[in-house]
Amino acid sequence: MDKTQLRRYIREQKRAMSEEEIVRRSARLAQMFAATPAYQAAKTIYGYLSYNQEVRTMPILEQALRDGKRVAVPKVYGEEMRFLYLDDLSLVSKGYGGIPEPIADEPVADDKTALVLMPGLAFDPEGHRIGYGGGFYDKFLAAEPNHPTLALCYDFQVLPNLETDPHDIPVDQVLWA
Repeated sequence: MDKTQLRRYIREQKRAMSEEEIVRRSARLAQMFAATPAYQAAKTIYGYLSYNQEVRTMPILEQALRDGKRVAVPKVYGEEMRFLYLDDLSLVSKGYGGIPEPIADEPVADDKTALVLMPGLAFDPEGHRIGYGGGFYDKFLAAEPNHPTLALCYDFQVLPNLETDPHDIPVDQVLWA
């Protein structure tokens, strides 16, 4: 399968999930994430606001705030993505591609070692990732390479091996349920 076919296949699998199944799997992944040494050591989480059938990240980000961590989420500006600190997770609206983004344009996050929660359509156990095609995270991590990275996904999104491009930056850890 090429990337286009793979993206289509994974999207179909995600659309077939019920809301109950998404919530159940997301809750399990939130528990797994909170138990990781990467989460426990992080002072800041660069998360993302899920949409469609993605793993629900809002409970994870709310827990991070309760745990005293700073939380930042991405906002797209043309070809660039920046993380913005967000203390109130309700201050968002639809942005690039219909994905929720902060309404404000500041404060810009500045923790060069924040744990980055990576979205994606497909992963393999070695951390190779196929995203949604915009390349925003690969560009961000190429510019700021010291971030630990972690991805949460459903079991059907993990394949034995992915063909990736040279500019694709692998994820340090992938958790699935």
